[in-house]
Amino acid sequence: MPHRIKYSLLFLSLAICGKSFAQDSAPLNKPLRWDLAKCIDYAKSNNIQVNTLRLNKQTAQQEYSLARAGKEPNLAATASQDFTHRPKQQNAAAGSSGSAFSASGQYALTSAVTLYNGNYISNNIRQKNIELEQATLGIVQQENDITLQVTQAYLLVLLDKENIISDTSVVNTSNAQVKLEQQRFNAGAAARKDLIQLQAQNAGDKYTLAVAINTERADLLTLKQLLILPTATDFDIVKPEVITEKMVLTPLREVEDTAFKNRPEIKSGQLAIDATQLGVKIARSGYLPTLTAGGAIGTQYATGIGYFSQLNNNLYQQLGLTLSIPILTRRIVKTQVEEAKINADQATLNFSNIKITLSQEVERAYINILNAQSQYHAADVQYKFNQESYRIANEQLRIGAISIVDLMVQTTSFMQAQQAFLQAKYNLLLTQKIYDFYRGVPVTL
Repeated sequence: MPHRIKYSLLFLSLAICGKSFAQDSAPLNKPLRWDLAKCIDYAKSNNIQVNTLRLNKQTAQQEYSLARAGKEPNLAATASQDFTHRPKQQNAAAGSSGSAFSASGQYALTSAVTLYNGNYISNNIRQKNIELEQATLGIVQQENDITLQVTQAYLLVLLDKENIISDTSVVNTSNAQVKLEQQRFNAGAAARKDLIQLQAQNAGDKYTLAVAINTERADLLTLKQLLILPTATDFDIVKPEVITEKMVLTPLREVEDTAFKNRPEIKSGQLAIDATQLGVKIARSGYLPTLTAGGAIGTQYATGIGYFSQLNNNLYQQLGLTLSIPILTRRIVKTQVEEAKINADQATLNFSNIKITLSQEVERAYINILNAQSQYHAADVQYKFNQESYRIANEQLRIGAISIVDLMVQTTSFMQAQQAFLQAKYNLLLTQKIYDFYRGVPVTL
């Protein structure tokens, strides 16, 4: 049997990103047998890019808290203590020596609060809040990507397992054929050439089975690496008892409208526009005056009689307003405003590109599922006819009513039809999951 070629076009290409292992509640030192839901949940929890985005969200949360604190007054305490040494000098008037050391100190509490600065603080708070929402949506978007990657890898392993089952069945049938022909040859009722042809066919079938087993190992390793499981982990997937091929196709426009309303990349793109528009307002606040209220309370003392009495007598309280009006800024503010406008225009272009890209992805998914459905129907009919022909051929061999060459041709046709059917079946399943995912349906089997 010729070496089986896996048609990669039957599965949509999804880039598999590098990931790193993180702690999880699963006992990784024991054999793991996971279904698709467990694989997806584990990947979402341990994917490096997802966890990196979670850290970015924590940073955005801190930036938002800092922006909100801009409305609050500050408070600072200051204290200074000085010691001065002077050489002894004769006081001519008093006829006595002055002190060689003197001391002084000042102590104060100061506070200031911004009353007005062109709405900079309020706009900054709103912008940081938007950036926090974007960080949350970024996590969801990355989780969506890893979900599709894991689903593709998982279904590929399921396809491999079905190929192994079907190839094992063919090998078992081939073994029986060789055994029957050997008995006939021993009885002088079959030619050696026919026996050798069946033995060659049997060897080819076993080779095909070995390729299928090796393919499953490779694809299982890909899924294992995608999940970032340790090398020594004994890992396999759980095959669902029943896999149904849903044939109800939601209209393209309905899915596209749902995707535009719910997909995180759309929401994030719109928020990016809002954030850059606020950036323009923040930059323009540089043209406006700033009004600050401040206050202080303090005291001081110097070397002399009555330390505490000096502190009490020198105690002062101060309140004041400071108005700062920008007049010439050497084009700094103007440049900041123009750059903020450019950023806003760029965000608008990016949002348009996001919508176009998403629309193309949804339409591509729609076309893929149409193609997959037609391929599945054709492969299903082809497989059923070839399956029946293969059954009849085996019955004919049993009674000696078919040549070995015709049997080998029928076996080859059956195996090709069988593989085409399995590939079409899982390709249809994958395209359905992707298409439904765009309309907000969780991936399940």
